[in-house]
Amino acid sequence: MATLAQAVASHLPSVYNFCSRMTLDRAEAEKATFETFQRAATGEIPGLDGAQLEQWLLKIAAHVAEKRLPAEPEVDFDLLDDTLRSEATRTHEVSSLTAPEREFLLWELKQGCMTAVINCLSPGERVAFVLSSVIGKSDADAAQLLDIKEGAFKVRLSRARQKVADYLAPRCEHVNPSNPCHCPSRIGVALNKGFIAPPSSGQTVQLRNPRPFSEEPKSHDAVNIFRTLPPQAVPATLVAQLNQAVTSGKWPTIAAGSTTK
Repeated sequence: MATLAQAVASHLPSVYNFCSRMTLDRAEAEKATFETFQRAATGEIPGLDGAQLEQWLLKIAAHVAEKRLPAEPEVDFDLLDDTLRSEATRTHEVSSLTAPEREFLLWELKQGCMTAVINCLSPGERVAFVLSSVIGKSDADAAQLLDIKEGAFKVRLSRARQKVADYLAPRCEHVNPSNPCHCPSRIGVALNKGFIAPPSSGQTVQLRNPRPFSEEPKSHDAVNIFRTLPPQAVPATLVAQLNQAVTSGKWPTIAAGSTTK
């Protein structure tokens, strides 16, 4: 049977990646991840290992992350369009960029846009989409994780995928190169609207593949874009906090009522 320390060592990356995609905010993702393991520590870890232990931890994480989300999305697809596509291409903001800075911003824009698309989904649709299209869970495993029937999960997932596809299919170059929205031409607008921030010294994109942006794969299935996004790296501060809590056995007080079975 795995110990809590082993659970953290083995499954922290997958739990953090899930929480990041659900909360869409680094600080909130760290809090949700910490609370997930904190709640796991309040009871006895079941006699599970490997994928079954990950499933148990993600079940807790889903409960923790969903309760942190507003009942309705705070942004919608119209707002995203207004932010990125309401004005003509701007060149002033990018004319002085170096090649590495431009490459950095291209990745920032793709990651930011994909994140914003997920942000337009309701909590129930979002968790279904993240579990299936980002984490790669089967319908059966995702339904079990959420304590719902597989048919109900499929309905959620179908709605989420349809919304994502309806938005990206006629717009995004990563779905079809002939679509009108191309990341290189949107950098200036995104910078001007504050959608992405100018690069600073030593800044890196966490969700970045080790290949040039120009070699990013295209897919006629909009959902497949999300499967190409690498998982986020777990912040070193979170690793240190969890290791300290596991070693000392001292965790902050949390409200009762979590599902950790």
